[in-house]
Amino acid sequence: MKIILSRKGFDSQFGGFPSPIFPDGRLVSLPIPNKRDEISYSCLVVSEGENYYDLMMGLKGQVKYDKKWHCLTKKTKCHLDPDLYGDIIPRKKDWKPSFGQIHAAQTHLRNEGVEKGDVFLFFGTFKKTAHIDGQLRFVRNDKPQHIIFGYLQIEEILEVDERKKCPEWMGNHPHICERRRKEKNNSIYIARDNLTWNSKLRGAGTFLFNEKLVLTKEGFTKSRWNLGDIFKQVKISCHSDKNWKPEGYFQTNGIGQEFVVHADKQVEKWMKNIINLPQSASVLNSHIAI
Repeated sequence: MKIILSRKGFDSQFGGFPSPIFPDGRLVSLPIPNKRDEISYSCLVVSEGENYYDLMMGLKGQVKYDKKWHCLTKKTKCHLDPDLYGDIIPRKKDWKPSFGQIHAAQTHLRNEGVEKGDVFLFFGTFKKTAHIDGQLRFVRNDKPQHIIFGYLQIEEILEVDERKKCPEWMGNHPHICERRRKEKNNSIYIARDNLTWNSKLRGAGTFLFNEKLVLTKEGFTKSRWNLGDIFKQVKISCHSDKNWKPEGYFQTNGIGQEFVVHADKQVEKWMKNIINLPQSASVLNSHIAI
């Protein structure tokens, strides 16, 4: 089995500030901006009465952020991918979580042999928040960390082009828009309904915060990970033995979205233990037909 550590959401390059860890433990990954996509931040629901635009406007004034965010409006578009949060927008009947990839990153996944049954673990840059004077604020002394926020086990890999007919429930996925249909090497990874090794758990989901989801080694910058020794015995794409440092951390490469781990039994067990951690209910309560 292959486990893909997939970097997604806001960071110092795209967006300019971390995604929030809510006081109740929700890990809310902020999708990156893309003016050529169709869904706006104001259409995405955080909770009753609040959308992503409201959330981001409240957070962005607290940190040094990308200059382009001074023009954030309710019409600003974003790239909702991976699409894991079931209750973030109204859904068509039979909706399934999915993730799209294209260009060099998709070539990398194909070259590494990613296939049906393999598992994506999505991680991003996160920081804790707290309610202060009635507003959600980043915790001042909490440092941004790389944290796993969701997963997806592959049921199907759909190669998308101008001729491909896609399922109706996939209607608003960013990788089936007309522009991307014209581009080569465009694929969508569709989640299983349930995990192959545990039929009681869904094939995709998002987590509530847990220290075991934190990849960053305590006391170090976010790209320096606390991977166990079991990972030294397996291949991790885009990396080599040189990424293991004598200070006791694994230095991840700044370039690249998808790090494919060619897992052995021990690493598979690690992944399954991660997925067994408490999850958000957003996928379980997601099937709202429109």
